[in-house]
Amino acid sequence: MMIPHFLVARLDAFLHNQLQGAKGLPLYDFSKPMDEAALASPDSISWRVFRNPLSLFIGGISAVLMELAEPRVRTGVWDHTTFRTDPLKRMRRTGLAAMVTVYGARTTSEEMIAHVGRMHARISGLTPDGVPYRADDPELLRWVHTTALFGFLEAYHRFVAPLSAGDRDRFVSEGVDAASLYGVLEPPDCEGDVWRIFGQMEPELESSEIISEFLAIISRLPLFPLQFRPLSGLMIRAAVEILPPGIREILGLQTAFNLSPMGNRLLRFLGTQIDQFQLNSSPSAQACVRVGLPADYLRPRK
Repeated sequence: MMIPHFLVARLDAFLHNQLQGAKGLPLYDFSKPMDEAALASPDSISWRVFRNPLSLFIGGISAVLMELAEPRVRTGVWDHTTFRTDPLKRMRRTGLAAMVTVYGARTTSEEMIAHVGRMHARISGLTPDGVPYRADDPELLRWVHTTALFGFLEAYHRFVAPLSAGDRDRFVSEGVDAASLYGVLEPPDCEGDVWRIFGQMEPELESSEIISEFLAIISRLPLFPLQFRPLSGLMIRAAVEILPPGIREILGLQTAFNLSPMGNRLLRFLGTQIDQFQLNSSPSAQACVRVGLPADYLRPRK
């Protein structure tokens, strides 16, 4: 069974409007300036992983769940962003920042990351328990970076294409340069570092009513075209499914969010199918053209 071509075109247009045509978002042209490299190379694992919108949706939700488990990060996100008042805009901004970090020309990426750093420097406060936090705290920045790495990596591995242990380590190491620009000290350099950081942070993590509120918000957002929206519930379950077991237990997201074997197979089918799509207006395709490669350079060859 193949997904009809008209749905591919609709998904391409929809995603373009979400990230590059939405009101209030900065405009980035990933095809310029010509011949300027990105932070990662076109043959990187990162360029493959961030190309697939289904695994990005699943991995992004999983990452945010882990971020919200840390009380200082949770308070900063909930008190100083538009997640509650305009969650769609917040998700679009986060998605666009990820695309610029991975596919943007190096000068563009560095400028955007510097702007994010200046924004973080203005955010501070106290958690409900009176613990002080700063959004530019290197420990918190490392937690956000690590959870994002794991979420995107694991979602792609589970629902698009299995990655070898070497490729998983390579993906993590490819994020070191960007992490350093964001202000992360001692970012993970291999998958073992990711699990070590999880172990260090687990005693600090806790559940919260905000977790349930976040999941309810995400379930209502039109992050995919109408034809794909019935799958949103499955993708949210998948995001919970890939959480590290210890963190999932801390958040209290056990059996109620289990992904059925049939749901797992369906998402794996969609993930592999979407990976074959050529989304010509996507940041990945534009970035390929910018560095002198065919727009379909990243499309898997059968």
